[in-house]
Amino acid sequence: MANKTIFFALLLVLGGCWAHAQNKDEREHRIKKSQFPEKALSYIDEKLEGARRIRFYRETDGTKTSYEAKFKKDRLKYSVEFSEDGVLEDIEFLIGAIDIPDDTFSKMKEYLEKDFLKYRIRRIQKRYPIGKNDTETIVKHAFQNLMLPYIKYEIIVFGKKERGFARYEILFDADGNFENFRKSLPPNYDHILY
Repeated sequence: MANKTIFFALLLVLGGCWAHAQNKDEREHRIKKSQFPEKALSYIDEKLEGARRIRFYRETDGTKTSYEAKFKKDRLKYSVEFSEDGVLEDIEFLIGAIDIPDDTFSKMKEYLEKDFLKYRIRRIQKRYPIGKNDTETIVKHAFQNLMLPYIKYEIIVFGKKERGFARYEILFDADGNFENFRKSLPPNYDHILY
């Protein structure tokens, strides 16, 4: 009987840790240009030529802080993310389902239909992660909107599982293969006063 109790307690602890790791407790706050990291600002100043509606944000997710510049350029809505030190992490922009190759999108839909009872795609982003690749080349590829094997697709889904509806972020590779899944909190509405 003691073994069953220990096993059950261990299962609860590990299950709680896994469930917590799958949640995205990220909050985004708009900041002034002067609060944006100087290194990041100097890097993107030249890239923002012709950009409109430039806004700056600080994101915190409990473990790390990052900075994001959002703007519209060449009819696309870009988001350029930097680390706290001003190091470029990724470039992403909003796209529609029509912008994804048919085979790739079919694989994504197949995954969604298998994983959710009901779902609705709220947003799709094409992501160019920096990683260990040459930063300047990736920046050039992102602003040219090239289809390359290292890109990622991030889909925000409002979906229903056994326990009701929730918001999820799902990451797929360039071929539509599932990579990552996490529950996401709704956007921050701290600025609204009642």
